Amino acid sequence: MISLSNIKKTYPGGTGRKTDGQVKALNGISFNVDKGELFGLIGPDGAGKTSLFRTLTTLILPDEGEATVDNYDIRKDYQQIRNRVGYMPGRFSLYQDLTVEENLNFFATVFGTTIKENYDLIKDIYQQIEPFKDRRAGKLSGGMKQKLALSCALIHKPSVLFLDEPTTGVDVVSRKEFWAMLKKLRQEGITILVSTPYMDEANLCDRIALIQKGDILSIDKPDNIVRSFPGQLYAVHASDTHRLLQDVRSFPGTATCFAFGDSLHVTFKDAPSGSNAPSGAATGSPGEPQALLQYLQARNHPDATVEKTGPTIEDCFIHLLKN
Repeated sequence: MISLSNIKKTYPGGTGRKTDGQVKALNGISFNVDKGELFGLIGPDGAGKTSLFRTLTTLILPDEGEATVDNYDIRKDYQQIRNRVGYMPGRFSLYQDLTVEENLNFFATVFGTTIKENYDLIKDIYQQIEPFKDRRAGKLSGGMKQKLALSCALIHKPSVLFLDEPTTGVDVVSRKEFWAMLKKLRQEGITILVSTPYMDEANLCDRIALIQKGDILSIDKPDNIVRSFPGQLYAVHASDTHRLLQDVRSFPGTATCFAFGDSLHVTFKDAPSGSNAPSGAATGSPGEPQALLQYLQARNHPDATVEKTGPTIEDCFIHLLKN
């Protein structure tokens, strides 16, 4: 359904990943998305997600590489691709002076269809904003703008849907509602490629690609990426988190230490003999957690705790960046 091979893109000047005065946005990206799959592109701002989306929706051309969308080539068949995809950019881009209903009618007309013809596809989404159909789009809340933009992207019944950070800047409830909508759309057979900077949303996808600075770090099912984390992870907690971070990082046995909510996620050096962890993995010997606890108590952290915990996608992302 979507296929990329060695896609590269650079921009002249500016700030970022510079090479001879150019900014490398995409550095040989290759992956495939199957028909009907909900595929997530996970990475922070500046990772290259938007450049990749703009390439696949034929808004920009890559410097190198090949890509197809719904079996159409992004260079030769751009018009066919534009007729078959729905694109929701990261920034709200509908006409803010038009009402909800006017925006939807406009996009339906552009694609030679009507709201009535494809209403069943957008019904569950549009019914939530229909009471505000006479309100100008610029006056809607963030969550309502999101639902309107998705309705406009779906009004021509696309086979592929591109959603560039659709939940950025909206409340937690709207985020959950939006992902519930995506699950329903996938059941309609629509292939969905969605990007997000939120690591917790990765688990809602069928497969994900972790991307940073124009490079793909890993592609797999979320559970498989989590299971690939080498060694044991520990959660360290104490009331003075700022000082705790400094002290844990100064402990000789600490391999990695990063803030995670109100605790720290820590791995230790020196894997025990006979460990199944990969060579060079930081798993920690059985005595290290107790040694760290004693170390922290000696540095005036009387309430410190060190407990085993499971890794998350964010932990795996940090590990891949370090290696």
